[in-house]
Amino acid sequence: MSKKVADQIVEMLVEAGVKRIYAVTGDSVNELNDAVRRNENIKWVHVRHEEVGAYAAAAEAELDGIACCAGSCGPGHVHLINGLYDANRSGVPLIAIASTINTPDFGINYFQSTNTTKLFDDCSCYNEIATTPKQVPRMLQTAIQHAIHQKGVAVFGLPGDVSALPAEESPTAMSIYRTQTISRPVDSDMNELAAILNRYPKISIFCGIGAAEAHEEVVALAKLLKAPVGYSFRGKMGIQYENPFEVGMTGLLGLPSAYHAMHESDVVLLLGTDFPYNDFIPNKNKIIQIDERPEILGRRAKLELGLAGKIKDTVAALLPILNEKTDESFLNAQLELYTKVKNHLQTYVDDKGSENKISPEFVAATIDELANEDAIFTVDTGMCCVWGARYLTASRNRQLLGSFNHGSMANAMPMAIGAALSHPEQQIIALCGDGGLSMLLGDLATIHQYQLPIKLIVFNNRALGMVKLEMMVSGLIDNETDMVNPDFALIAQAMGFRGINVQDPEMVRSAIKEAFETEGPVLLNIMTNPESLAMPPKIEFDQMLGYAESIGKMMLGGKMEEVLETVKANYKHLGELF
Repeated sequence: MSKKVADQIVEMLVEAGVKRIYAVTGDSVNELNDAVRRNENIKWVHVRHEEVGAYAAAAEAELDGIACCAGSCGPGHVHLINGLYDANRSGVPLIAIASTINTPDFGINYFQSTNTTKLFDDCSCYNEIATTPKQVPRMLQTAIQHAIHQKGVAVFGLPGDVSALPAEESPTAMSIYRTQTISRPVDSDMNELAAILNRYPKISIFCGIGAAEAHEEVVALAKLLKAPVGYSFRGKMGIQYENPFEVGMTGLLGLPSAYHAMHESDVVLLLGTDFPYNDFIPNKNKIIQIDERPEILGRRAKLELGLAGKIKDTVAALLPILNEKTDESFLNAQLELYTKVKNHLQTYVDDKGSENKISPEFVAATIDELANEDAIFTVDTGMCCVWGARYLTASRNRQLLGSFNHGSMANAMPMAIGAALSHPEQQIIALCGDGGLSMLLGDLATIHQYQLPIKLIVFNNRALGMVKLEMMVSGLIDNETDMVNPDFALIAQAMGFRGINVQDPEMVRSAIKEAFETEGPVLLNIMTNPESLAMPPKIEFDQMLGYAESIGKMMLGGKMEEVLETVKANYKHLGELF
């Protein structure tokens, strides 16, 4: 029997390093599924929803450098969209196979037809459809090269009838080429950069994910410049550990220490970051930005200097031409403030909360304490991001995944699936919001089906907590943010694995320890305080006014009990607000 196009595709994916295809089988994708079945070097992962498959593949791609998901014609394509947007915006190399209706049915509004070119255009770096066997190997090789080197989603459109045809060899290369390059600014730009850094006494450094592979170089730079180092949430795990100069995060989830360090410095050096919140970036300082993507330079702040290059290569070339600073007063002042900020954060941990109103800060800090040194964490967008940002600490081998650019809910559990399948030797911990978990609850069945030892920690505050905070600082009474939740632990048990409810703060530590020591998946449904808020490091006057206005409206509306609960849960924040 001659090789089918589907077999050829699978062989090329395997050569590229793909180990799994996350998908729901059916219709136009069945030939691909059968080709996977016949190849011992790749597996088909049967998720319950294609969005979960896209997120799981995105997680695997971020961890390992390549992954693949697939969707069958029509609804299968549409279900992929949210996860593909997230992957593309996060810059992870992902192959998405969009299997379409048969080619004779193109253009006649056939059942389950979609225009994949239009549909995926805004969430991909490559998006083409192969309509003949001759096109397939050349286009797939090109798609994979795009995904790897442009760091994004490559959508490969595959009609169902084409996948069943005899394969044809390509007249061009079918291999995948992974190249390593050295990239830094030219010498004249490097000298200009060094001159600025040598001239000014107070330098601060802010790092994003683009600096994660330059940890040693960043620490050496900070030591030379006597510079405090802040970082984005996504950059945290690569920069925080073994770094005596770090002062935490800034931004909506961050801390006053990093915000203060950046605003009090003469020069802010942005390394490998496209930090989107320009309200947290100083506008009176000299700002230098270095990134390997020159197209993003200057779009977040006014720059004194913008340079293109890999952070590791650029900083390595910069170190020999810098003068070591001797005055440590600026650095020491920022580190002292950081110590005070961390002590303040600890007060929330020490206050464990009460029955059904457990302090989420206490929960997050306990997870951090008990988790392995090589744990992979996933966090849902919303309040889980706040607790993860402030209480999970980095180590050399820990990793953190989230929807940090796209900001989608419901990402933590699907990402944990991809992490668990690709890294079965590591502990996988998902910090799930009750709102996020509710959106894609069905794929708890996937966790059970593949017996993935994921530890799902549900911060069950019975509300859309971040939305509630957004409304309050805008002067609005929170409306329809509360949630009537099912018993998530009972649902886990119905799905076939261990589920534990935790209402008492005194049971938190033992429950987390038990979950971590249990083989196989476990869901902890922890009843956290729905009134716990989290303030950003910079609070505008109109936000303070909005918060006060919201409280006033609640009082006038007869919600005195809710007002008192909010104040009691957040009395430590009142000094930040008023």
